[in-house]
Amino acid sequence: MEREKYGEHYQVHLLEQYKLYVEMADRISARRGQINSFYISLLSGLLAILSLLGGKKITVSIQSALVLLAVSVVGLVLCAVWFFNIRSLKQLNSAKFKVIHEIESFLPFACYDREWDIIQQGRGHQYLQQTQLEQLIPLVLALPYLGLFCYALSNVAK
Repeated sequence: MEREKYGEHYQVHLLEQYKLYVEMADRISARRGQINSFYISLLSGLLAILSLLGGKKITVSIQSALVLLAVSVVGLVLCAVWFFNIRSLKQLNSAKFKVIHEIESFLPFACYDREWDIIQQGRGHQYLQQTQLEQLIPLVLALPYLGLFCYALSNVAK
């Protein structure tokens, strides 16, 4: 809405809206951190339990191979869900920051726009977005589950 049509409190309300929107973007980033901790704990814990069981030299029967197969599939599915959660939250945060940049065009100083300009200028040092690194973690944690899947599948086929 245009300033003239809104009334005298336009700038005050715009600033309050801006503060609230920046806070919401920050909460999404915090939620990403919580989600990452949850999946890392869950997937690492599952691998730890399997390694404890595997340390007891259990003979591989068809039943234990099927259990390992099921666990590996669950681990792989969790890694995939985690990966897509990260991508979804990245898209949501990107949209929020586009809106923040729009709001900043009505404020005296566009601090997030300036920050991005500075990052863009330093591109020679190859700025790596946090989400790009985050997306590697589920892929790396999927590797043991993929190995377990192949191992279990080969024992089921015997």
